[in-house]
Amino acid sequence: MGKFENVLAVILRGASDNNISFSDLSYILKSLDFELRIKGDHFIHTHPLMIEIVNIQPLGNKAKAYQVKQVRNLILKYKLVR
Repeated sequence: MGKFENVLAVILRGASDNNISFSDLSYILKSLDFELRIKGDHFIHTHPLMIEIVNIQPLGNKAKAYQVKQVRNLILKYKLVR
């Protein structure tokens, strides 16, 4: 499996939301065709198929656990997995 599949599997499993790196979460969003806009330390991702926006901020080099959960819920809700 490639990086995308490995990181996506960890996110979808939901067992280690505190251990997802910010760069990996950003990589997944980019790979799923989200568009990025940066405003300060807010990384705002939008997708043409959804109303919701995804706003993530780094916590050191990690992503915040509740933001990983939000991304997981949107991936499942909109069936964005390839």
